[in-house]
Amino acid sequence: MDKIFSGWDALPKGYSSDVLTEGCLVLEGGAFRALYSSGVTDVLMENGINMSCVCGVSAGALNGANYASGQIGRSARINLRYRHDKNYVGFKPMFTEGGVIGFDYIFGNLEGIDPFDYEAFGKRRFVAVTSDVDTGRTHYWEKDNCSDIFQAIRASASMPYVSMPVEVEGTYNLDGGCSVNIPYNWAIRQGYKKIIVVKTRAADYREPSASDAAVKLIETIYKDKPALSYNLIHMSERYNLEMDELFYLNSHRSVYMIQPSRSLDDIGRLESDMEKLGRLYYLGRKDCEDRLDDIKGYLNYL
Repeated sequence: MDKIFSGWDALPKGYSSDVLTEGCLVLEGGAFRALYSSGVTDVLMENGINMSCVCGVSAGALNGANYASGQIGRSARINLRYRHDKNYVGFKPMFTEGGVIGFDYIFGNLEGIDPFDYEAFGKRRFVAVTSDVDTGRTHYWEKDNCSDIFQAIRASASMPYVSMPVEVEGTYNLDGGCSVNIPYNWAIRQGYKKIIVVKTRAADYREPSASDAAVKLIETIYKDKPALSYNLIHMSERYNLEMDELFYLNSHRSVYMIQPSRSLDDIGRLESDMEKLGRLYYLGRKDCEDRLDDIKGYLNYL
């Protein structure tokens, strides 16, 4: 199996304009399925659609940081080249950092290869969503009100079962998806009138209920964290209710939803097939390109 996507050299590079559109971009997680969102956000940036606020959960927080910094292609370049680096994904970061993803590598080593634009990142409102392992509640960590927003991003993308909780501002947190799958309601409560939601599951996807074996495993792993355990056991119910509400809001143009035009059931959360991941990125690009006029109409560009 190839360790780098064959089309890596052709991935886009560049920067978005510094002209912002008032509104919020909301990004679902999904680990490496979020390469779909990377394709979407690159097309948005290439077409001058730079939302003034970004709210991301899990891998959506990682993608969202690159969108907020205006760096076209950076998220795709990292994931489609370094997915098989032992320092990025796998057993090494589990032993050194307590999780399957090497955030020290992302936020450290890669800085010398594909630097993050901290100055541009500072110009937008950015929120990383986490789940408190003790209370089960959702934390919305805002860049300007958090002492270390990258620690919050790390927590947001730390998957349950395979990650140790991450401390943020004296609280211990895991993946934001443990308490809210897609944080569109945060954007609504903040008063945003233009909200673009990027999903990483197709329209007909609904989360199956936890099996008896899964429930037993959750209760065993998190026996001393009853609120977190409850959230994980009932994740499917919450997700499916969120989907019902999102489709209703989308039909009334209260939000604008972008989602995969085909099922992604063949893409694992930690997918290792680089050609699959590359095609997923380009699916996101195509789906967004096909809807650009409609997106601009929603944003009153036309």
